Amino acid sequence: MLTAFVVDDEPLAVARLARMLSETGRVAVAGTSTDPVEAVAAIRQSGCDVLFLDIEMPGYNGFQLLEALGAQDQPLVVFTTAFSQYALQAFEVNSIAYLLKPVEAAALDRAIDKIERIRGGLSPRPRMEELLERLQAALPAVSTYPDRLPSRLGEKIEFVEVARVTHFFASEKLTFAATPQRNFVLDSTIAELEARLDPRKFLRIHRSTIVNVDYVQELHSWFGGKMMVRLKDPRKSELTVARDRLKALKERLGV
Repeated sequence: MLTAFVVDDEPLAVARLARMLSETGRVAVAGTSTDPVEAVAAIRQSGCDVLFLDIEMPGYNGFQLLEALGAQDQPLVVFTTAFSQYALQAFEVNSIAYLLKPVEAAALDRAIDKIERIRGGLSPRPRMEELLERLQAALPAVSTYPDRLPSRLGEKIEFVEVARVTHFFASEKLTFAATPQRNFVLDSTIAELEARLDPRKFLRIHRSTIVNVDYVQELHSWFGGKMMVRLKDPRKSELTVARDRLKALKERLGV
């Protein structure tokens, strides 16, 4: 019997697919998760044969989760997706099993058949690194930018929605995500965040500051040839703009 792990950020989708897998009598569900970031360790520990994985999730999308999982001893993967039929052709060409949500029993049986053929040596096992590269190129609509970021506080991990972040800043060797409610401590550096965040929304305006341009309300001249932005948040936050970052900010704001 196959063992499976299910990851989807929608609890109802997880429960439904886990139930359908159990009802086939061919698959034992080794674990489930609605949090793709926390799922990585659980998947490794489960030693499952196959991973049923949603593609569009906050924190990590499906591709990012597989990259975090690593290539060594990686389970076979069945993607679950709500993509259009046109986009799904890429999965067929690259020989990856997929399930269109809402999952139907007949499609699930076909995916299990394919997994069993691969495990039985009757079909070749896909090379995940190569397939990920080809899928990323074939599906440009899949965002690689995180929708939320983990903030660790002792033994607890909270998640901050990126869209709510007014700006990121570094202070006293720590990095913070500032929201209208409060600040969250992050493990990433400002440089790492700059590389990960959507450049259409976030712009580095100082070596220690990244601003969400949607929250910029005012732009003011300041001493030393610098400028300052005031944000439309409850704190009326004021951020310094470095001289070498000013041109990019003005272009982004249409000034």
